[in-house]
Amino acid sequence: MACAQTDPVGGEAPRPAAVTSAIGDASVPPPAINPPTDAAPVIPPVEIPPLPAVSNAEAHKEAARLEKMMVKTIKGFSTYKPERREKFIALAQEELTKSGLPISRPQLVMVVDRNEKIQHLDFVLAFPDEPWVSIGGTPVSTGTTGRKYYYITPTGVFQNTADRLGYRAEGTKNKYGIRGIGAKGSRVWDMGWQTALKGWLPKHETGQIRLEIHATDPQFLEWRLGHPASEGCIRIPATMNHFMDHYGLIDALYEQAAGYDPRFSALLPKDREQTPIAGDLVIVVDSGPLTEPKIDPIADKRPLP
Repeated sequence: MACAQTDPVGGEAPRPAAVTSAIGDASVPPPAINPPTDAAPVIPPVEIPPLPAVSNAEAHKEAARLEKMMVKTIKGFSTYKPERREKFIALAQEELTKSGLPISRPQLVMVVDRNEKIQHLDFVLAFPDEPWVSIGGTPVSTGTTGRKYYYITPTGVFQNTADRLGYRAEGTKNKYGIRGIGAKGSRVWDMGWQTALKGWLPKHETGQIRLEIHATDPQFLEWRLGHPASEGCIRIPATMNHFMDHYGLIDALYEQAAGYDPRFSALLPKDREQTPIAGDLVIVVDSGPLTEPKIDPIADKRPLP
């Protein structure tokens, strides 16, 4: 006999009195006090904040404001010569056309030239309906060749989407005393798994890397920015890292996600001042032919993370 039907002292538990149904059947039991239900709980819809949108004139004004601050606060910042600015824009537009991704509002695009003789980034103000404008940028380090397990940073268009959650550097040192992704608290942008060439193999076989954008050791490695040196990621100066983080230059989708997902709200700076022309695209280009792998004499003497 089931426990629910057994009296504690051994007698039979009293049964509820039968009720008479509408058709006079006295055997129908009374209705359950808490009837079971299979109904799914009602979940309120997620309200996704809109992306920032400004007029072209307002975008130009904001870009000029950001450029002035970059010149003052970012180490190694350059506005570049006209021919270099035009090259950044032309190559970026070419890669964007191949990707099929649209530019639907005025927004910043981070353009990185991996050419070993260039190794610079440029923030470009992209418009859907008028010429793009170069703002300027800094030296970077992308993937190097000739070192085992070091990949060549892939070209293409990469989106800083809310499908992936970036993180912050812990500032810990490796066995060589190197803080590979920068000082504690430095931002790391995660662009997902990407196919890249294996820079240590002459036939350039491919493999998968986690493409990230991050700072580097401020004492030992930042001086090498402007030369290929990474395992495939994009290294940037600490001051650029801070500026991008504080003003959310490529965090448009992260800022949107912070409105409904506490994980993104926790990652973004509490005192941030997101620019209204924030974007979400990183475009890696190559303004020159890919060279054969070669040994980097400096890297051969100094261990890299």
